[in-house]
Amino acid sequence: MNTRAMLSGCVACGISRRRFLATGCAACAGATGLLVSPSRTRAAEKGGKLKIRIIYSLHAEKQPGPDWPNVGFDFRPVMERITATLTKGCPEFEFVTSMANGPDAAKKILEDDKSAGIGGYIVYQLNCWNQVVQTIATSGKPVLYADFQYGGSGGFLVYTAAFIRAKSPNVGFLASSRMEDLVASAKCFGLVAKGGSPADFVAATAQTRTKRTPKPGDLTCKPDELKTLSAEECLRKMKESRILAVRNQEAKPAGTIMNIPMEYISFAEVNDAWKAADKDEARAIADRWQKSAAVVEGVSRETLETSAAMYLGQKAVLAKHNANAITINCLGGFYGGHIHAYPCLGFHELNNEGLIGACECDIQSTATMVAFTAMTQGRPGYISDPVIDTAKRQIIYAHCVAHNRAFGPKGQTNPFEILTHSEDRQGAAVRSTLPVGYKVTSLKIHPGKKEIILHQGKAVDNDRNDRACRTKLCAEPMGDIEKLFTMWDQWSWHRVTFYGDLKKPAYALADAMGWKVVEEA
Repeated sequence: MNTRAMLSGCVACGISRRRFLATGCAACAGATGLLVSPSRTRAAEKGGKLKIRIIYSLHAEKQPGPDWPNVGFDFRPVMERITATLTKGCPEFEFVTSMANGPDAAKKILEDDKSAGIGGYIVYQLNCWNQVVQTIATSGKPVLYADFQYGGSGGFLVYTAAFIRAKSPNVGFLASSRMEDLVASAKCFGLVAKGGSPADFVAATAQTRTKRTPKPGDLTCKPDELKTLSAEECLRKMKESRILAVRNQEAKPAGTIMNIPMEYISFAEVNDAWKAADKDEARAIADRWQKSAAVVEGVSRETLETSAAMYLGQKAVLAKHNANAITINCLGGFYGGHIHAYPCLGFHELNNEGLIGACECDIQSTATMVAFTAMTQGRPGYISDPVIDTAKRQIIYAHCVAHNRAFGPKGQTNPFEILTHSEDRQGAAVRSTLPVGYKVTSLKIHPGKKEIILHQGKAVDNDRNDRACRTKLCAEPMGDIEKLFTMWDQWSWHRVTFYGDLKKPAYALADAMGWKVVEEA
């Protein structure tokens, strides 16, 4: 999830997720001693081979709290499979393994490796935000940086973009679900064994990655009769809108974002509205959800009813403030005991109605949703945590909230399931099986830059992988998938995806505001 809006973190010790992800949790690290030393390694007995250290970047062998992939996730089979695959696929190298949860552990590994004859590193990002690879890169040795998809993908994208921007001379990267691609990339260490430089290694990994990425498929999309407003009319609609941001217990006015008025309201106001919701109406909504969902799994009837009451509470505060958009620091509010139901199903319902329900108190993404829902005369967008898979030439838009009316309140519906929220396996969230074959446009606004970032793709699949967020719409990007790796450090992880070709409307809106459009593919 987007760390800016997070107050969740290590369940065992209650520190904020943002602090946990930035610094690691000493209590958890101490409890799992394995994370602070490379002493637990497996090394080949044969001599004379280039020695490569695989470093698994994660919180613990078994995940202690809510984060991608999910609480309780056992990483041991994952690490064993990766190590075994590399050992078998690259017999010309000697592999040793260790784990690290942050910079201090990574620094200790480098110190212990000074006399170990290590010729290169593979850093596998298993959890999102553990900052390990940055320290390992300072070794000057060749580093292959790899993403464990739906586990480490957020940090991987952000950190990789930073390496690309800095023109790192020794860090190559891999974002593939195919183990054969890992082996092919690791074989690039052979250049170092033959006296090549780290820069030669990086160039070889890039060449290997692009060679193994499939060529573009048929990007012809199904017809989509999208009718958009003029930029001037859209701006008028935006000024008539209002965003309610629920970050903490503080309520205050907040000016505008992208010409959209907004204000902060407190958790307490939302929770009071939830308490006051009509119980009979909440039961009727829960009945409707049970009947319309393809599956309800792991979610009790009581949770459905409390979620329905939260939806009614959101509607009540929107009406009270004459607003059409609400974004809530959902995990911080829920874990802190400030709200007592996840807002996910409420967001799902609001977005189906042409209103805006947005995750994680992400105000930029909320403003993006307001602007382009207005532009498209009611089409909903949904915030996601994107993942890139070069093996399939796909970008996957993953989140636990999504609409099931991609073409607007009066458009066709698609199947959806009600499941627990993925990271903590609590509450109620949505897996929406979104339509395929259509053009989608993913965007985000940045008021400080006065820019709109944009890329487009063809929706081709829905991934039901149990790791990470429930809804996973897969798209083949239109444009350069290599370029798509380059912007995440400047724009953070979230994007907002809409059905339809919004490229010309985005340019028109940017021109009318004196902004620019940045095409990231």
